[in-house]
Amino acid sequence: MSAVVPLSRKADPAAQARRRVTVLGSTGSVGCSTVDLLRRSPDRFETVALVAQTNAAALAEQAILLGARHAVVADPAKLAELRERLAGSGVRAAAGPEAVLDAAAEPADLVVAAIVGTAGLAPTLRAVRQGTTIALANKECLVSAGEVVMREGKAAGTTLLPTDSEHNAIYQVFDFDHPEAVSRIILTASGGPFRSAGLEVMRMATPAEALRHPTWEMGAKISIDSATMMNKGLELIEAWHLFPVREEQIDIVIHPQSVVHSFVEYVDGSLLAQLGTPDMRTPIAFALAWPERMATPVQPLDLLRMPSLSFEAPDFSRFPALGLARRALQSGGTAPTILNAANEVAVQGFLDRRIGFLDIARTAEYALDTLPAESPRDLDDVLEIDRRAREVARRFIDGLGTR
Repeated sequence: MSAVVPLSRKADPAAQARRRVTVLGSTGSVGCSTVDLLRRSPDRFETVALVAQTNAAALAEQAILLGARHAVVADPAKLAELRERLAGSGVRAAAGPEAVLDAAAEPADLVVAAIVGTAGLAPTLRAVRQGTTIALANKECLVSAGEVVMREGKAAGTTLLPTDSEHNAIYQVFDFDHPEAVSRIILTASGGPFRSAGLEVMRMATPAEALRHPTWEMGAKISIDSATMMNKGLELIEAWHLFPVREEQIDIVIHPQSVVHSFVEYVDGSLLAQLGTPDMRTPIAFALAWPERMATPVQPLDLLRMPSLSFEAPDFSRFPALGLARRALQSGGTAPTILNAANEVAVQGFLDRRIGFLDIARTAEYALDTLPAESPRDLDDVLEIDRRAREVARRFIDGLGTR
């Protein structure tokens, strides 16, 4: 069983006042959905800081729209453009890695952690150390550094609110007061664009085809992860950290309609689920307003017009990423870090057309086979094994190109 304490469900005093919010990764898919919700409720939320990687134009527009105090771009080369676009707005501009960390540490009631990839580790951990409530949308924080994040979060009294639709669904129906009554949790997966495709079709798949998700609109990285089903494997690892269950109590089922966002099964045979229109603004709104609820522009689920719901078992032979993720979780230590880092390199290699679609999982498997799992003491240990795993993955990809 996970050695971490279950998520805190303590009441937030700020829930009754105008809540101060910082968004890390505001110009990405989750970030834009968050900004949309914040702009619709100006009397309920105050924007402290917005952080983006390189998109100074979109960041400036968001900051002015929300009246943010700070706008931070991670790329220092974009600072001049950001300052020019914010001139006369009263929004303070900053740039660079240290500025991102400073923004994450700004006093706030809620930090939305939505920076994609390992770039989100350090700023999210900085916010965790403040004891701030975190709306967690960055998979890598728990996949790559779960032991460190949960240990420091427990010490700081941090509340983690999952904003992935699947984990958020589980959070809404999980009985934290009686976890022994839970027999298993079931993550649902759309199956992605290749749910019913044969291996030959997948072998020849182009990036454009892999990015064509049938249900969700997401960024390139997570869209490819959905196509390989690595995203569901990473969510399996996340779920082990987030909920007080054993590894064998976490299952995955394919649900193409993406209406049931996940299940919790209880020992008495009850199966509780959270349903809703596939729109990320629903779980984000849950985190923004928690422990209350807030209205959203999301189209309500019309049960009378809803298509039939279907469920099927995942095919581990066509989607080996699922087995690799469970293997990494069972190995423990830095094995998930290795998996995640190698996968990031492989996904980029596929998007750059250096490797084929099926080579993504092969690259991750090679990294797991090559590097031993260790027990990380701190974030530096995590980042070091992440670096080594990326090197191994790059060498493997280079080798593929010479065959």
